[in-house]
Amino acid sequence: MFVFTCAGCGTELTAALSEVALPVHAHQKFGNGLQLPVLMEPGTFAVEPEPWGPPWRRWAELDPDEAESRGIYAPVWGLSDGAPGAIVTAPGDTRNTVLIPDRRGGACCGMDGGDGPNMACAACGLPVATRIDDCSLWQAVWLAPDAVHQRPVDTADDAAMSWAELMAEGKRTPPFEPITNSWGGSRLGSDRCWKWSPLWEAAAGRALAHLLAASEGRRVTVPNGLVGEVFQRALDALLPDRLPTRPALLAGPGWPDSDMSVDILLVPVHPHTGRPWVPARSAASAYLVPLPFGVWLGLAFPEQHLPEPASGHLPGDVLRDDPPAPRASQLFCADSGTFEHTLVRLPAIRSPWLREILENLTQHMRARLF
Repeated sequence: MFVFTCAGCGTELTAALSEVALPVHAHQKFGNGLQLPVLMEPGTFAVEPEPWGPPWRRWAELDPDEAESRGIYAPVWGLSDGAPGAIVTAPGDTRNTVLIPDRRGGACCGMDGGDGPNMACAACGLPVATRIDDCSLWQAVWLAPDAVHQRPVDTADDAAMSWAELMAEGKRTPPFEPITNSWGGSRLGSDRCWKWSPLWEAAAGRALAHLLAASEGRRVTVPNGLVGEVFQRALDALLPDRLPTRPALLAGPGWPDSDMSVDILLVPVHPHTGRPWVPARSAASAYLVPLPFGVWLGLAFPEQHLPEPASGHLPGDVLRDDPPAPRASQLFCADSGTFEHTLVRLPAIRSPWLREILENLTQHMRARLF
């Protein structure tokens, strides 16, 4: 475990934290005016390897060779010239910091980090972090990598859980959840409604980019059920019905061995290390499409709803339970921002057919694919 201290005076700025993989939804913007929860689990931190935050440069100001050297293979709105290695943690895990009132950014309901670091060390006043809590953004504190030092503390065993331990823990990410519509509530009654989980939408955005890259321009099919509900509509719309069709199957710990002829596998990513699960017997050329472990577990082993209670007197062998949780009323749409962020970082985007999908992203959003 580690604590982060002020680079200026050495004051401790966080509680003791364990490192985990950067969540795929770390930079997601979800909906319009919605209230999102905290990004990181208490007691954890993650590192953004790429530059993050202001100042920004527009694509027209960049040399294409510079962009490719940073792993960007297609035009984007702009790239950060901030320092790489920003550390993100839960706001409740910060210590000895104060807000900088005049650095609110271009926020709506809170702070969006647009003006750079908006938190300072309470002891020496050095700007050390950026608090983000605006509507439609995940609440987090991003420690500036050039303003903090990382110090190990020997208080706990940081060994990552094994795949078997993760499976036994069985921590699924539910596909549907109630989302608060606004910060101030609704005068018409409930201000919460059931939507597809933003975590699932971000996970699907990244996975869909990989599925398209793996397709090589041919039609891809996924299993029926929840997997098909999440991916097949977009795959059918974005890829031509060109034979032979390429199937993509789920694979992972506790899952039956996949067909050896299948070369696209949807696999879980370890939540602590960030490394994908690697099949033991699959062909070496299989394309591994990454999914967050909790989302993959929900797809591979969907939780079965218990029966609804019967009316009247219940026999002894009938289980009483609440009705299943509501489903979202709308079709599933992958997160467009996560999709674009992933796709421009895949060398396959150099292919004209895949570049055309990216260039028409706005139209695909209007068609409710994203």
